[in-house]
Amino acid sequence: MAMLKIGWVLLAALMVSACGGGSNSNQGPPPGPPLPAPTTGLDARPSNTTCVAPARAPAAGAVDIADAFPGLPGLNQPTKVLVEPVADPRWFVLQKTGQLRVFDPDNATSLTTYLDLSGIVRTASEGGLLGMAFHPDYPAVAEIFLSYTVNGTSTEMRSVFSRVMLDDVASPSAIGAGSVEQVLLEVDQFASNHNGGDIAFGADDLLYIGLGDGGGANDPQETGQDTTRLLGSFLRLDVIGTGADYNIPAGNPFSGNAKCGPGINANSCPEIYAWGFRNPWRWSFDPATGVLWAGDVGQGTWEEIDQVEVGNNYGWDCREGAHDFETAGCSGPFVDPVAEYEHSSGPGSVTGGFVYRGASIPSLVGRYVFADFEIGRFWALRSDGVGGFTNEILLDTSTGPSSFGVDENGELYFTDFFSGRIMRLVASGGGGADPVAEQLSASGCVDPADVTQPYSGLVPYGLNAPFWSDGADKERHMGLPNGTTMSVDADDDWDFPPGTVIVKNFRLNGQLIETRHLMRHPDGVWAGYTYEWNAQETEATRVRSGKTVQLQGQDWIFPAESDCLVCHTSVAGVALGPETAQLNRDFTYPSTGRTHNQIETLDSISMFSAPIGDPALLPSMPDPTDASADLTDRARAYLHTNCAQCHQPGGPTPVDIDLRYTTPLAATNTCDVVPDAGGLGLILPRIIAPGDASRSVLVARTDRRDVDGMPPLGSAQVDVAGVALLTDWVNSLGNCN
Repeated sequence: MAMLKIGWVLLAALMVSACGGGSNSNQGPPPGPPLPAPTTGLDARPSNTTCVAPARAPAAGAVDIADAFPGLPGLNQPTKVLVEPVADPRWFVLQKTGQLRVFDPDNATSLTTYLDLSGIVRTASEGGLLGMAFHPDYPAVAEIFLSYTVNGTSTEMRSVFSRVMLDDVASPSAIGAGSVEQVLLEVDQFASNHNGGDIAFGADDLLYIGLGDGGGANDPQETGQDTTRLLGSFLRLDVIGTGADYNIPAGNPFSGNAKCGPGINANSCPEIYAWGFRNPWRWSFDPATGVLWAGDVGQGTWEEIDQVEVGNNYGWDCREGAHDFETAGCSGPFVDPVAEYEHSSGPGSVTGGFVYRGASIPSLVGRYVFADFEIGRFWALRSDGVGGFTNEILLDTSTGPSSFGVDENGELYFTDFFSGRIMRLVASGGGGADPVAEQLSASGCVDPADVTQPYSGLVPYGLNAPFWSDGADKERHMGLPNGTTMSVDADDDWDFPPGTVIVKNFRLNGQLIETRHLMRHPDGVWAGYTYEWNAQETEATRVRSGKTVQLQGQDWIFPAESDCLVCHTSVAGVALGPETAQLNRDFTYPSTGRTHNQIETLDSISMFSAPIGDPALLPSMPDPTDASADLTDRARAYLHTNCAQCHQPGGPTPVDIDLRYTTPLAATNTCDVVPDAGGLGLILPRIIAPGDASRSVLVARTDRRDVDGMPPLGSAQVDVAGVALLTDWVNSLGNCN
């Protein structure tokens, strides 16, 4: 009661003082001490002067790449680039989404839609607008030929090959409104991948068509060796002056037989020129020799380059490359590829190119140049003069080469599917010093006094749903150059400025084994670098080509530098981990010992280009290992982190699924969906079979580490807890809603 009385006395005194009582003065009470500033995890942004991405290393060989048309707007998933066969040519670019775009190379600042087939083209997986050829007598004959996919009638998808008669080659009317389309041939596809789709006229004025095996993994329909179907083959047709029909060239191997329909036929198809292909995605004729060069996409191990000749069998699916695959019932004879390459530590997908006949890169003249869509590597074949070829690496890039093209001078270009740019191969200065450090101690990203500790200019961070890294613990830091900031895009991915270095340390049972740097170089290009620590933890050395070593009783994979951007995809923002839903969580900052929300902390030290907002109103993912969180949310967070960097719209995989956390299950194209890429021997397989994990390919792939496992590279150990989480979630599903 005494304390209560004292309280009332103090309150009365304060009220009197507030009303001016007790004094005749008008002066108020003296100001108190200033309120403390709101405290976050860090007091100030650390100064970063040394952990800054340097310029990229110059190309070591004779070839580099450059943006051919820097002022041109970006294209949407370009699949083919062609140059108009006229004296003052325009450039034509096909977009997977169904648009044929055109531009003037002398004033390449805008794109015009020449024809739009987006209303009929099916773009799922590897489908879309895939191929185009000009009539051999264009523009005197105002016709172009197209290759695209549509919904199937009795099958998943159907390939269409058509003639379009243009009412005006300069600016044609839409098909049906002036321009007229004549469908020449349709072919059923059993799945939405392995469509092939490239078309071209040979020097014989005949139309050549490349077709894949119809889709799925391991040729489930066995079309590669079945000549009663058009799939898995090169076709050759006479379409000049034939209207909506075609004639069979007399030199085709089965030319005496009746024409084939879109599915299974009673006889070998007379349209076939050669067979035994898995997916000849891109190919070309050498204008100097007439040889047809093709890149045939492999299954899980080998990519091949073929010289395609009439009547030959190139082996699929009895062989992958020059190696036995499924040999039961195989008789041959088979023609081996002229070159092949093995997948290094993950996926591969060859993009056939051209024999270089330009003048600006003398060392390439007469050599076949091609690339890999998955890893961005370029090669050139060197002839030994007696029919053999040596495969030589030209350069590694961070691009996704989806097609090659040549200009009127024979110079070589390619489309980057991910950036939407048209790139040109150019002569290089022939190498020079690599600015990226060989030793981690020289990188500027570690403490000079203790290389196991980060440089003071880096900002540490943690994730809600970390990527599975074969049981390793990770420490993460970001380094932005002083005076720069990062922005947040519409998908809540964080866009980092040039010069940024994302640092990640890996520890197994406390032992520091690897450090990775993901750098955005001054030209805006991302690249990844990895360093292997010595046993004493006194230094780490750069690993360029990748390797697998035994550490603490398990295989540990150091990725090749060319592998980094296979997973760090541009469609997912490249940096992957740093996104709003991942960093919207508390974190304890070692330099202050304070625990605070990361987004609020980063905002308070001016790391963002604009205020990001109240973390309570921003998205956040749960920790997949938090048993108290919702099961579905945990499983979807796991899939987002470990799968969605590739499996989302615009991603590099041939499977048309969307595993982002924000995508409703019914819209992921996984639930109760028959898998395109094979059922792995499961009974009645589905990508996700609601209520039955044992029939779910998604779970089965996560639970293995062979060519059919996921992720396809960088991991040698199954995430047992992750598989259990996905199993529990799938078994809990009552439907797809």
